[in-house]
Amino acid sequence: MEGKLFLGQYLILVMILLLRQIHGYRSCIETERVALLDLKKYTIASNESDQFLTSWTNVTKSDCCQWEKVKCDRTSGRVIRLSIGFAHYRESSLNLSLLHPFEEIQILDLSSSGFSGLFDDILDLFGNAFDNSIFLFINAVTSLRTLLLPWNNMGGLFPAKELKDLTNLELLDLSENRFNNSIPLGDLPALRNLKALDLHGICELKNLEELNLSQNKLVGQFPLCLPSFSGLRVLDLSSNQLNEKLPSDIRNLESLEYMSLSNNNFKGSSHLVYSPTSRSLGCSDLIQKGNSLHVESESSWKPKFQLSVIALPSCNLKKNNFFTSFQLPECHHNLHWLDLSVNKLNGLLPESIGWILPHLLYMNISKNGFEGTLPSSLGNMRSIEYLDLSHNRFHGKLPRALVEGCYSLVTLKLSYNKVSGEIFQESVSFTGVIVLFLDNNHFTGRIGHGLRRLINLSMLDISSNNLTGIIPSWIGELPLFSLLLSNNSLEGEIPISLVSISSRISLLDLSSNSLSGDIPPHVNSGTSVVLLLQDNNLSGVIPNTLLLNVSLLNLRNNRFSGKIPEFISNERTSFLLLRGNNLTGQIPSQLCSLTSIRLLDLANNRLSGSIPSCLSNISSDLRNVYTPIYDFGIDSQEMSQLSYLDRDSISTRDVGTYFKSLLILDQFTRDKYDVGTQTKIEFATKDRFDAYMGGNLGYLFGMDLSENELSGEIPLELGGLKEFHALNLSHNSLSGSIPESFSGLKNMESLDLSYNRLQGRIPPQLAELSSLAVLNVSYNNLLGAIPLGRQFNTFDTRSYLGNPLLCGKPTNISCESNNFQEADDGVEDVSTIDMESFYGSLVAAYVTILIGIFASFSFDSPWRRFWFYSVDAFIYKSEELVVVMFIGVNFFFFWVSNLLLRKFLCFPPLMDVL
Repeated sequence: MEGKLFLGQYLILVMILLLRQIHGYRSCIETERVALLDLKKYTIASNESDQFLTSWTNVTKSDCCQWEKVKCDRTSGRVIRLSIGFAHYRESSLNLSLLHPFEEIQILDLSSSGFSGLFDDILDLFGNAFDNSIFLFINAVTSLRTLLLPWNNMGGLFPAKELKDLTNLELLDLSENRFNNSIPLGDLPALRNLKALDLHGICELKNLEELNLSQNKLVGQFPLCLPSFSGLRVLDLSSNQLNEKLPSDIRNLESLEYMSLSNNNFKGSSHLVYSPTSRSLGCSDLIQKGNSLHVESESSWKPKFQLSVIALPSCNLKKNNFFTSFQLPECHHNLHWLDLSVNKLNGLLPESIGWILPHLLYMNISKNGFEGTLPSSLGNMRSIEYLDLSHNRFHGKLPRALVEGCYSLVTLKLSYNKVSGEIFQESVSFTGVIVLFLDNNHFTGRIGHGLRRLINLSMLDISSNNLTGIIPSWIGELPLFSLLLSNNSLEGEIPISLVSISSRISLLDLSSNSLSGDIPPHVNSGTSVVLLLQDNNLSGVIPNTLLLNVSLLNLRNNRFSGKIPEFISNERTSFLLLRGNNLTGQIPSQLCSLTSIRLLDLANNRLSGSIPSCLSNISSDLRNVYTPIYDFGIDSQEMSQLSYLDRDSISTRDVGTYFKSLLILDQFTRDKYDVGTQTKIEFATKDRFDAYMGGNLGYLFGMDLSENELSGEIPLELGGLKEFHALNLSHNSLSGSIPESFSGLKNMESLDLSYNRLQGRIPPQLAELSSLAVLNVSYNNLLGAIPLGRQFNTFDTRSYLGNPLLCGKPTNISCESNNFQEADDGVEDVSTIDMESFYGSLVAAYVTILIGIFASFSFDSPWRRFWFYSVDAFIYKSEELVVVMFIGVNFFFFWVSNLLLRKFLCFPPLMDVL
């Protein structure tokens, strides 16, 4: 039986060997297998080395051609492709001897590996730290056809001489380096096969189709020979220091599909006149650096409009009506992309724009001065996906034709206009819209039921309008992750559906309304939530489960009562803002478990007790704070996730919709639907409220416990808040001295300890706080000399008011004339005024004097007899005075009564009767 089993295994092995011979398959070469293992030892993975390249094992039967990131030739068995980029290596320089055994390798990918100090057809060393010395090795690889070296550490003169032997080179990318000055033209004609160059151009390369000079320090004028390049399709000169006039014959580039001249110092005027065969026109941020170049369009230009892209943002366009200067034809054409944002255009949009541009996919005319009503012809743009009309002066109601006709809309932005009317009270046709921004307009009425049909809506901003009524419960049925309804007049309670178990909300802003009632006990969301409910009329007790999924909680200026709950902690909570409520009791020690706090605001409540010393731990672990909680956005095309090059195919970058390039991603496709909003927080620092937005929140740390009833001493441990920029403990009843440990607050910019009962001296160690811009210790019981030096020399008398025993600058009170002596260094200061002892001594002295007086009355003495005689005489005189006054008062009332009787009842005078 065992013999049959062995015979079966042997036959299977023979069949496998025969199949390999039939298909010409060979396993890897032993020398290369050993070399691969040596290369693995040279690397250090992101975590542990044994978890990197796990299939690369030192087992004799292991075929290295089957290992990950390795590809072999099926016939020779030799390695022809090796992709080990995005790894970490033990040395900053690559040991080339490790690569010598790979004799037939064609593709070697070492991108983003951190080398500072090489193969055949394609060499991709993108994102390392190589300097110019790398060219000494590359020049020997004469068979190279593609060389990619962007984002390295190269500079100085362009390496024309070093590359002159690479006669087979077709694609060269040296962008995002620091090359400057001019190019030695004499050595570059040798690159006769070059089709795409990503640094300075050369007049002899007549076959050049793409030229990318961007992001360098090139100076001088626009290359005059470029207009003669009849085959040039892509031209990018952006982000350099070119400072001369653009040549007028640039219009001769008939094959041009894309041009970017942004961020330079061009002078004079540029007439954007292109042949009808051009497909795109772009001058993004053309005059950003100097305002010395003005872009114009000749009135005689009447193109057939074969352009598919017009992208002229930030080009200083000043024509009263840019569309008129273009002289749009009466018939429609195939323009797909129109970006005229951030210019100085004004006037009315042509009423016929929708009929002339019916095939637009993208239209952005934001941040101009357009006015009037929106043309109803916009509804004829059936294919429009992105429409941004924000930051203009449009008024009137939304055209019904737009709501019904633009059914392809994905993004609609009308922010910062004067559009009025009600919001979608009737049904809408663009049910596929994902982003809808209608904020900062004049919309009125209730939230329209038509929004319920927007079943794909992810971001809705209708804040800063005049909306009334309640928040409809059905709004929680929409797949929203960002909802902003702030600064309206909405009433009622918060719908529980907004935070229900099916909610995917990440940003909920209901602030500055008139909402009332309790708040939901917790937010059911799979992500960290920003919850902004400040400036409402919400009441009740704050639930202790509210922070479970909340990273930013703002409940300022409401009517919450009771104690601060013992929150069930969330390690991602970074902002807790409870100012301006009716909270009572002590600060719970459970707040100390929130170790990722950046801002803690408990001011203007009625909190009592002492400050927990463990509050020094609230920012001890900031690793759990993530940037996305500050900025929210959508990139529906997810183009930002594309790597620099397709790592699997090592092919071209021909992925554009409007033009194709070997070097440049089609930015019109990549950024097509990028939209977003930012979280805005106000925080009191440096004697004022400042607003912090978006990513800036990541740089702010602060604590505000002011305007409460806190007592006791300031914990020494608070000196460990090394990351904090602002600390406000003012308007409490804190006692004791200012801790010397505050000298450890190295990043402190604003420190307010005013209106307390602090005693003693200001620690001289505080003068070491070089970042301190605002200090306020006014209205305490401090004494002694004010420290001098550094930031203390910049504070004026307002920082020290209400402390009469302080001396020195800037109080103009001499410390030598005071009634106390400065304590010697190291000797404890015993001259502090103890108010409790002072009041006790005063009462004891008063009681002692009274006892002494009463005791003296028990002895017979002349002054005792004189005292009692004086008292008796005073009493006798007082009695006589009282009798006289009594008689006089009675006579006065008798006389007045007689006069009244005579006047009103005609009685005779009393004396006559008598």
